[in-house]
Amino acid sequence: MSQKIVIDPITRIEGHLRIEVEIDDDGIVQEAWASGQLFRGIETILKGRDPRDAALIAQRICGVCTNVHYRASISAVEDAYKIIPPHNAQIIRNLVTLSLFVQDHIVHYYHLHSLDYVDVVSALSADPHAAAEVAKKYHPNPYHCSRGHLEAVKDKLTNFVNAGRLGLFANGYWGHSAYKLSPEQNLLHMKNYLTALRIQRELSQAVAIFAGKTPHPQNLVVGGVTSVADMLNPQRLNDFMFIIKETRDFIERAYIPDMKMVTDAYRDEIKRGDGRAMGNFMACGGYRLGNGEKLFEGGVIYAHDFLHVLPFDERNITEEVGRSWYKDDAPKGPYEGLTEPFYTDLNADGSLKTEGKYTWVKAPRYGGVSMEVGPLSRMLIGYLKESRIIKPYMQRFMDATGMELLDFSTTIGRNAARAIEAQICCDHIFSFISDMIENIKYYDEQTWTKYDFASLPLEAKGRGLYEVPRGVLGHFVKIKDAKIENYQAVVPTTWNASPKDAANQRGAYEEALIGIRLADPKMPLEVLRVVHSFDPCLACAVHIVDTKGRELSRYKSDPVCTL
Repeated sequence: MSQKIVIDPITRIEGHLRIEVEIDDDGIVQEAWASGQLFRGIETILKGRDPRDAALIAQRICGVCTNVHYRASISAVEDAYKIIPPHNAQIIRNLVTLSLFVQDHIVHYYHLHSLDYVDVVSALSADPHAAAEVAKKYHPNPYHCSRGHLEAVKDKLTNFVNAGRLGLFANGYWGHSAYKLSPEQNLLHMKNYLTALRIQRELSQAVAIFAGKTPHPQNLVVGGVTSVADMLNPQRLNDFMFIIKETRDFIERAYIPDMKMVTDAYRDEIKRGDGRAMGNFMACGGYRLGNGEKLFEGGVIYAHDFLHVLPFDERNITEEVGRSWYKDDAPKGPYEGLTEPFYTDLNADGSLKTEGKYTWVKAPRYGGVSMEVGPLSRMLIGYLKESRIIKPYMQRFMDATGMELLDFSTTIGRNAARAIEAQICCDHIFSFISDMIENIKYYDEQTWTKYDFASLPLEAKGRGLYEVPRGVLGHFVKIKDAKIENYQAVVPTTWNASPKDAANQRGAYEEALIGIRLADPKMPLEVLRVVHSFDPCLACAVHIVDTKGRELSRYKSDPVCTL
């Protein structure tokens, strides 16, 4: 007899996601539904506004991915008006974006996902001396791995437990049969978990050097950037590079070794294909280096056919809302897309109306086909297209772990691809820095392209299309009478968290859940592993409306300064 399990909310993600799965008597998932539980109304808010103001509002789509929405929005307007930013502006934008790639991947694995594999309580029984020896199996000089340091980490964790305050570690499924790391391996991971808290803070400082602040930067304007003073200040450049060097050290001696460790421990799950989705992968590519090479390659793979990578064509992108809480179910291109809420409520028992509309997330399709986007897509496509940048990193990891390409299309493989990508991004930040220093050396200090807004066309349309940490991001703007007529953002998590469509194709989250086995339905750790592996970033609670369109309340906040 089938049983339905509801996890609401999925924690350790950005935004509010609900997952429902139906399992059979053997605990195997037969069907799945992913439901975004919050309405994102930024597109509606942007209508009628000056296009030059769009980005500062659009970056509020998310409280984590602020820079990439900011940049895609700026680029959409630049594309509409055919404004080309100077080379230095592009470099500074890339430095900020790639720094956020690295920070995002480190935070995702250690602080949002690693505890799906790491049993915190098990680490308390670890032998620090044995743990130090285990670490050397995965790197000859592991990161901050002396016996004394490991003993200090173990003492810190023990103090948490003895005080009865596990804090953020309080609600895990500790002791679950699906955990496979040894106590010593768990201790090593927890050591890096704590170190990563410092690393991600320092990366925020690096981002702020060029972005002004984070998470909501203010350095981008239509036509370029405002970071010229930082670009010309040797101390600021040195501060930035110092942080990136320290981060690269952590990735090479901690993050990559930890992924090798997890790959070893969970090899059975990899070979079983746990978390494998439909095998359709998409990337738009981008981030061109000074030598003309692109950091990421564009392409499309269907049904795990690794012999054929087809060209990416953005004209194939549509969205439909037949199973989403919006009006007008017909598939539409991004420039024609609508964002008109049509909430149909839940069943009387609080469950989703799974045969009708069941999510605020739309269903993007590429040529009518559901796609997976993100680090896994980028690494596979880069490898298969013989990227001189990506293939060597992938090959080294594959040689060290024995993984094959198909193995990456799993829950563990998705995480391995993300770690490899973090290493690639971190290394190539220095290439962009070198390009900028070379420009300055030859007196190219331009960071903004001058334009006359009054002379620009009254009607235009454009898009900003980028690879961002979680996948392909597109912002699409239509301008009429010098104001925004329509605005649509097709974001990575919309691709991956997509509901079923008119052809009953599942999105990547839903497809990846089919066939996994739950050891204990009361502790659905396996479901969390699969969903977390995509690094879900549901839209934040930007605003809330009554379903009948009424204003619920209005608030005024008076700032008070106390010394």
